[in-house]
Amino acid sequence: MLEEHDRIVLTDDVADPALKAGDVGTVVHIHRNGGALEVEFLTLDGHTAALATVSSLQVRPATGAEITHARDF
Repeated sequence: MLEEHDRIVLTDDVADPALKAGDVGTVVHIHRNGGALEVEFLTLDGHTAALATVSSLQVRPATGAEITHARDF
């Protein structure tokens, strides 16, 4: 079960606000007993790029063996 402050990876694109599968974010709030998550996505300089509510089925936990990949937002 994911908790607040966990790093996640999107498994699906999210049209609004133009997030892509593979984007990495941080859980900032958990809704409906874990059914939905409020996730913050940051630019590499630390500014908030997007705040999105996503289904828990659209994410997976990030692992320590992964690296981030840069793209323009």
